[in-house]
Amino acid sequence: MAGMLMGAFVGMLSETSLNIALPKLEVALGVGTSTLQWLVTGYMLVIGIVLPFSSLISKWFTTRQTIIFALCAFILGAVISALAPNFAIVLTGRMIQGIGTGLILPLMFTVAMQIFPPHKLGAAMGVNALVIMFAPAIGPTLTGLLLAKLSWRWIFWAFAIILVIALVFAALHLKNIAELTRPKVDFLSLVSSAVGFGALVMGASFASENGWGSPLVLGLLILGLVVLVFYVHRQLHLEHPILNLKVFANPSFRIGALIVMVDFGVILSAMYLFPQYIQNGMGLPVAMTGIIMLPGGVVNAIVSAISGRMYDNFGAQIPARVGFVIAIIGAVMLIMVQPDSSIAYVIAAHIILMIGCPLAMSPSQTHALNALRGPQSADGSTIMNTLQQIVGAIATALATSCLVLGQSAYDGGNKQAAFTNGVHYGFYFTLVLTIIGLILALMLKRNKPSSDVNFDK
Repeated sequence: MAGMLMGAFVGMLSETSLNIALPKLEVALGVGTSTLQWLVTGYMLVIGIVLPFSSLISKWFTTRQTIIFALCAFILGAVISALAPNFAIVLTGRMIQGIGTGLILPLMFTVAMQIFPPHKLGAAMGVNALVIMFAPAIGPTLTGLLLAKLSWRWIFWAFAIILVIALVFAALHLKNIAELTRPKVDFLSLVSSAVGFGALVMGASFASENGWGSPLVLGLLILGLVVLVFYVHRQLHLEHPILNLKVFANPSFRIGALIVMVDFGVILSAMYLFPQYIQNGMGLPVAMTGIIMLPGGVVNAIVSAISGRMYDNFGAQIPARVGFVIAIIGAVMLIMVQPDSSIAYVIAAHIILMIGCPLAMSPSQTHALNALRGPQSADGSTIMNTLQQIVGAIATALATSCLVLGQSAYDGGNKQAAFTNGVHYGFYFTLVLTIIGLILALMLKRNKPSSDVNFDK
C-alpha cells in the first residue's frame, strides 16, 4: 500500500499547502483573493467529480492500472503548475492533479478493507486516517519552510518528487485485489454527476466574489441541486448504478459518513483561514507561519494514529463525542484571536482543534465502513470520499465568503484588524460545523451486523 499511501498523502497535502502561499501567489500571479481561491476549490472540484466514478473504474481497470495512471496524472499536473507562466496554467495543472487524488483516495480505503482482517481493521484505518488528517495539517508548515528560501514553484516540484517515489513503489509492489466485472456504463449518470457536483461547488465558490444573491450563483446552485436530485433518483433505480446509494439505508453508515463530512469541513475551513490570519492578521512572515502551525500538525498525526486503535477498543461513540467537544473549545478560542494575540495562545488554539478533529474522524469512518458488507464497502468508501471532497470545497468557499463579509463589515482603516474581523466571521462558520458534528456524534449507536440491514429497500 506504500504507493497509494504516498499518493494520497501528497493529494491531501495539496489541499491545504497552498493556503499559506496565497498571499505570495496573489502578488506573483496578479489576481485577487476570490479568484485565487480557485487553486483550492478548483482542485477539490475535480476530485469531487472524479471520485463518484472510482467504483466503476475499479470494475473496468485493475488496481495497478488505476493507481499508476493516477500517479502519472498527478505528476503531470504538478509539473505543469511548477512551470506555469500565469494563473490560468497554474489552475489547469491543479485540476489535472485533482484527477490523481480522486482516483487514489477511495482505492486506498477499499484495499485496506479487503486485505486486513476485522480485528486489525481499526489500526489499518487509523493509518489511512493518519494520511488524510496529517497531510492537511502539516501542509502549511512544509510550505512555509519551502517559501522561506525558495519560490512558490517549489511547492509543485516537491509534490512531483514524492510522487515519482510513490510511482516506483506502485510499479514494483502493487498487486491487483479486485475482480474485473466490466458492468454496463450509464453515460447519463456520468454526465449528471459531473454537472450536478460541479455546479454546486462552482456556485458556492463564485459567491465570495459575486454575493449569494447574484443570478450566476443562484443559477448554478439551483442547477446543481436539480441535476443531483435527478442523479440520485437514477442511481436508486438502475440495476448497475455508478454509486450504490442504497448503502445509506444503513443508519450506522449514514451517521458515520455525515460525521466524517462535517469533520472534514471543519478541518479545511480552519486550515484555509488560520495561515492567512497569521500572515495578514498578525503580520508575521511566511516562515514563522509554518513554524506556528507545526505543533498542531504533529499533534494531529499522533491523535490520528491513536484514534484508529481506540475504535478497536471502545467503538466510535466515545471518541467522536469527546473529539467534537474538544473541537468546539478550539473553534471558540480561534474566534477570540486578535492581531496582537500571543503566539502561545494561537498555537494552543490550533493544537486543541487538532486534537478534537482527528479524534472524531478515524473511528467514525471505520464505524461507517464496517457496517457494510464486503462488496458494498467499496461503494461506501467512494461515496464517503466523494461527499467529503464536495463538502470540503463548499466549506472552503463558505469560509472565503465569511472572510470577505467580515472584512467589509469592519469600520476602520486598520487592515490587520479588518482581516482579523473577517477571520472571526470565518471561524463562526467553523464553530457551527463543530456543533453539528457533536449533534451527529450523539446519534451514533453500536453497529448491528450488516446482515440485519436490508439494502434493497
